Amino acid sequence: MNVADKKRVLREMLFARRFEERCYEAYVERKIGGFLHLYPGEEACAIGVMEAARPGHDYVITGYRDHVHAIKCGADPKEVMAELYGKETGSSKGRGGSMHIFDAKHRFMGGYALVGGPFPLAAGMAKGIQMKGGDEIAICFLGDAANNQGTFHEALNMAALWKLPALYVCENNMYGIGTRIDRSTAVIDQYKRVCAYDIPSAQVDGQDIEIVYKAAKKAVEHVRSGKGPYFLELMTYRYRGHSMSDSNAYRSKEEERVWGKRDPIIILRDRLIEAGNIKMDDYKKMDAEILSEIENEIIKFAEQSPEPKLEELEKYVLADNDPYVRGGLR
Repeated sequence: MNVADKKRVLREMLFARRFEERCYEAYVERKIGGFLHLYPGEEACAIGVMEAARPGHDYVITGYRDHVHAIKCGADPKEVMAELYGKETGSSKGRGGSMHIFDAKHRFMGGYALVGGPFPLAAGMAKGIQMKGGDEIAICFLGDAANNQGTFHEALNMAALWKLPALYVCENNMYGIGTRIDRSTAVIDQYKRVCAYDIPSAQVDGQDIEIVYKAAKKAVEHVRSGKGPYFLELMTYRYRGHSMSDSNAYRSKEEERVWGKRDPIIILRDRLIEAGNIKMDDYKKMDAEILSEIENEIIKFAEQSPEPKLEELEKYVLADNDPYVRGGLR
């Protein structure tokens, strides 16, 4: 990345952090309901990987910690926030909420609540690309705990067998809800697990966006060149609990302090300052502008948007599972 790119991704990471923090506040204010899984601490992962790909061109799918991925793909932050508010102007018309952001226009194929669900879906997208002869790739983001699902092994086996253009990205924050990885997983280094399927892989520091970008660029080039899938493990840390209902009591304060010193935003900010590319005042001004945009444009849009109409409750339901209807009894 050149200096201009570094400044831009610094802003993108800072925007993501402030966006998520504002989501936290809105949830506490009971303006956002349901489940909410936040991304602070992991910003370099989604932004760094997609910086090396083609956001809006390549297909992206992830789990339920999905807001930042959608925005990096090109989704309007106002529509993402409106979805969290359950409004008609949301990316899923207010029907999906935090865990189901979706933007087909920008090829963000959704966040999914089912742990491990995106693995085979990404393989299916990659197969579709392959059959059509396109130059896109399918990028699947998931946490380390999802790798213990059977879908992980089934999908990677098929992806390797068919040489599918799929990039699997493990955002390893070391915890599956409140269970640390060494208490649930026999092989701690996730990148080693794909050797069973002869898939090239790498493990890198997920807190340094320049390192993430360099590793992702190599991975993307491998996949896009037709050589088959690639598995990239990013070592990262979520600064908040698994979800808003998580007391976060299972992690030590010392561990949190150690990872807090490796904040991806601060790492890049300080590097740019030391190189003379920006000043601290520039960073503070950027931060103020972002906070103003979120409050005066994004939050305002979400709060002023209309609620879905009650009479349209079933408008987007594609199948009727009522046995009386299926049997023609009503």
